[in-house]
Amino acid sequence: MSRIIHRSLRSVPAVATRTHGAYIFDAQGKQYLDACGGAAVSCLGHAHPDVLAAMHRQIDQLAYAHTSFFTSDTVEQLAEQLTRTAPGDLNYAYFVSGGSEAVETALKLARQYFVEIGQPARTRFIARKQSYHGNTLGALAVGGNEWRRRQFAPLLIDVIRVSACNEYRDRRADETQQQYTQRLLSELEQAITDAGPETIIGFCAETVVGATSGATPPTPGYLQGVRRLCDKYGILFIADEVMCGMGRTGTLHAFEQDGVVPDLVTIAKGLGGGYQPIGAVLASEKIVSALQAGSGLFQHGHTYICHATAAAAALAVQQVIERDHLLEAVQQQGAYLHKALRDVLGELPHVGDTRGRGLFAGVELVRDKATKTPFDPAMKLHAAIKANCMARGLLVYPMGGTLDGQYGDHILIAPPFIVTPQQLDFVVDTLNTVIREETGKL
Repeated sequence: MSRIIHRSLRSVPAVATRTHGAYIFDAQGKQYLDACGGAAVSCLGHAHPDVLAAMHRQIDQLAYAHTSFFTSDTVEQLAEQLTRTAPGDLNYAYFVSGGSEAVETALKLARQYFVEIGQPARTRFIARKQSYHGNTLGALAVGGNEWRRRQFAPLLIDVIRVSACNEYRDRRADETQQQYTQRLLSELEQAITDAGPETIIGFCAETVVGATSGATPPTPGYLQGVRRLCDKYGILFIADEVMCGMGRTGTLHAFEQDGVVPDLVTIAKGLGGGYQPIGAVLASEKIVSALQAGSGLFQHGHTYICHATAAAAALAVQQVIERDHLLEAVQQQGAYLHKALRDVLGELPHVGDTRGRGLFAGVELVRDKATKTPFDPAMKLHAAIKANCMARGLLVYPMGGTLDGQYGDHILIAPPFIVTPQQLDFVVDTLNTVIREETGKL
């Protein structure tokens, strides 16, 4: 009997005992291809020797020192690495222990910025429907997934909500892609003016939406339009790249492909690749300069910020990605994966859409392809697919509630950057078999 409060209180998961490369092994010695990186975390796969060596060196020298007394060379080096490789004036980094903490930090930093520059009336955020930004209360509040929010709603701050950018689901038959994009931007501007621009702190959005809708990218020009509106009304643009960032889409930051630079960026999963818990906020020059010129401090902090061992792991991960040209590998293998998904799964009667960027892919399942009608959520199709894939030695990340937190099923695929074409063939072939089997039962 386990004394852990597991994700399910009715079962105990399999016991993982060792890892190697793209594979995890359980206590019975069974091998699983980790094609989702847990939750798009394990960007280098598992047990990478360079990362393990860096962690051992750090632990031998300095495992942890509290930031009220010290900084450390490793943390400073990681900040230099991230700001050197970030576009625009994202010149500062703040290190936390994960994605939800990163989003909380960004929200508080954004609020304090406006207090420091004499605009304390800015108290509200705008975010999108069917988004996910984390499970702490501030992050949950800006998130738009109703199922995750429902029982905690009385505890959450009020957030202005606008439509998601989901072309497959929401673009009308009589609209061009450009018209659809403009409709979304008009809706955002109307929400800003209705609320009063002087009351808005920032607009928060995932560049490529991950867990709640399955690797849904923005339409061309959407984020550029968002950036223009934020600049027009003096609002901060907060890009949540906890899941889609740090190389996952083929560029270090997903927003680079959209030709914009946010004011604040949250990163986490691919930052440390799962070797240690770590997340970060990258902040623009104007935000940090305002605090430096004003109070001289950021009124925020956690015990484990700037953790030296976590920073050593993340620094090693980022150095390997740069040294081994793994962004190019993500682009190459990502193109291979998306073609295979279109060619093989796209022909299945219950696959409505395949989408994504780089090694970040989503497959949306529908009962009827023509009408895009989802399956009955009571069928728990996503859970059945996860179990069937795992029985065949494949780990993928299926989720339910793709449309509105209740209806819809999708599968998220996020293999390590070191994945091979042969391993991707196994992913697609296994999904082909499993989707056929599970939808055939319904």
